[in-house]
Amino acid sequence: MNRLPREPEAFGEAIVREMIRLQPTRTIEFSGPLDVVADGHHLDLSHLYRMVWQQPKQGQHIVTQYLERLEAMRSAESTEVPFAVARTRIMPRIQPLSIFQKLDREQVAHLPFVNDTVIVYVLDLPTATVSLTVDQLLGWGIDANQADVLARRNLMRHRDAPRIVDSREGGKAALFCRRDGYDASRLLADDLHERLSPILGGDFLVSLPSRDSFLAISTKVSDFVIRMRQRTQSEHRRLPYPISPDFFHVSRDGVSGTVREAA
Repeated sequence: MNRLPREPEAFGEAIVREMIRLQPTRTIEFSGPLDVVADGHHLDLSHLYRMVWQQPKQGQHIVTQYLERLEAMRSAESTEVPFAVARTRIMPRIQPLSIFQKLDREQVAHLPFVNDTVIVYVLDLPTATVSLTVDQLLGWGIDANQADVLARRNLMRHRDAPRIVDSREGGKAALFCRRDGYDASRLLADDLHERLSPILGGDFLVSLPSRDSFLAISTKVSDFVIRMRQRTQSEHRRLPYPISPDFFHVSRDGVSGTVREAA
């Protein structure tokens, strides 16, 4: 593969050419600057674009890994997984409502959340992570609420100690940075407030600019909070798999948004 172009449309075209070279029997159409339709399934290349230009020297390696994961996902999607196996592998992910600009809301297994986001569900298999559809849940005899219970229970397997850092302004922050695809999902852990409130002095704010980011800070207004808000907004624009530019408020009662919800 030749050097990747920086211009989004040319980048997308280069990725499509590589996909066709690797899988000449597939039906792949270039539908927009970073949009592809492969065998009838929409593929958003904006995440790949952001990943490549975060580490441009590793660009070709990143693309190769990405396309290998896509093929693994394609194979996994065609394999029927019995519910006895699936129930321990269903995991939650927080995504922005904007995903429904390109995906069919009626087909995606999800529940509404706060800050203009939704919780979607994936099947975490050894070789791939597959998004779950409403039809798949129906085939297992469960709905999104039941999937949510299972997903949050399975999330506890990823329970680990956060990294605690002191800011130059005097505040503290708790971070999860395992880059296992579930850093942001840790906001949904049932015991999150119980674990972090003693460290952060009570209720706290959580920044989730992207899927692989989680930073919790005190709700007390300070220069540190202002700086973290600016950082969150910047990272939301820059990082792959963006979620929200706004803080999530975590209290003993649960998680609430800090952006006014639409009526």
